[in-house]
Amino acid sequence: MQSVEKRRRGATVVAGLVCALLVAAGLPADAAPGSPGPSADEVARASAEAREQDRRLGAATALLAEAEAELEGLTARAEKLIEAYNGELVRLAQAEERQRRADEQVRAAGAQVEDSRRAVAALAAQSYGGMDPMMGLMADAGGGGADAGYLQRMSVMAHVGSGQAARLRELRDAREVLVVFQEQAAEAYAERRTAAERADAAKSAAERAVAEQVAQTRRLAVERAVLERRADAARSTADRLARERAEALERARIARERAAQERARRAALRRERARNGVRNGDGGGGGGDGSGWASGPGSSARGDIAADWALTQLGKPYVWAADGPGSYDCSGLTMRAWERVGVRLDHWTGTQWTSGPHVPFDRLRRGDLVFFGRITRNPGDIHHVGMYIGGGMMVHAPRTGDVVRIAPIWRSDLVGATRPT
Repeated sequence: MQSVEKRRRGATVVAGLVCALLVAAGLPADAAPGSPGPSADEVARASAEAREQDRRLGAATALLAEAEAELEGLTARAEKLIEAYNGELVRLAQAEERQRRADEQVRAAGAQVEDSRRAVAALAAQSYGGMDPMMGLMADAGGGGADAGYLQRMSVMAHVGSGQAARLRELRDAREVLVVFQEQAAEAYAERRTAAERADAAKSAAERAVAEQVAQTRRLAVERAVLERRADAARSTADRLARERAEALERARIARERAAQERARRAALRRERARNGVRNGDGGGGGGDGSGWASGPGSSARGDIAADWALTQLGKPYVWAADGPGSYDCSGLTMRAWERVGVRLDHWTGTQWTSGPHVPFDRLRRGDLVFFGRITRNPGDIHHVGMYIGGGMMVHAPRTGDVVRIAPIWRSDLVGATRPT
């Protein structure tokens, strides 16, 4: 009866600790906990706002892409027109140079004709008393009739000589040809100037179009940047609310699970106390279960103490290779629990599996170790261990990202149980 009383006190302590944990979480021990945090409607509204901001951002991105493509096309066209204008300026300068040279050639030819005429006139005047033979030679055929002009020219030619007359004709013809070239050069220059003016107008229009498109593109880029910030903020808000709701729901689920497990555990404790009370009352040997599976005097009491202590670690995080006091992995938790009653275990499931006699599942007692994995020649194939607390439940450190918690032992990879000695 003394052993039963110790277990009763231990159960009372554990129940008080679990209740304290539930109260600390803001949840009543016997009531289904709620789910504090953002509501589903709040999360849905935030998600809808994020989608709307993403839609606006997508539309702005498409407009900006179109504007950038348009700007690229306008820039290419403007570059072509600028180069065309530059080409027209080069051709205009060339035409201007040709006109300048033509003007100079015409002036030079006129001066040469005039010099030759004066020389011939001076010779004729010296020979014929002041007569100017060039008057007839240079005159048009219209004045005084065709015969008179002819006779006058023949008379002059007779006086100045055939060689000098031919020279004057050549100079006159050359000058007339140069005058034609001068007129053609002037026309070409005028055409080039008109073409340059048209090219300049086209270039200026293209440059204005590019400048306007640049301004439009910049405006769209600014608008897109604003929308991007809004979309980022909306997504962040939606993600945060969803995460907070998920965390709140997970906390509520864990709290509900713990509450249910604690109720099951207390019911199991009551059943076990009732069974142990019957056994003790029948003279079963003070702590053994009458079946030969007890590992020595006081084994049941030590298992209770180890299990009660393990339950005080509920909620502490799982950390690989940790053995307390702030965090545990699976074998670290069971090692420290049995250490409380003076039983030394290695920090490894492989040797904890052989730390005592193996116990059938229908003979499990509080504090027994339950193992998961595969039984092979390699002890490392047993990869997880928990501590039985009664009622088909265990306390264990499950995995990275989780905490020490209560869970059913009945998993597909359950391979056996050991009672440490």
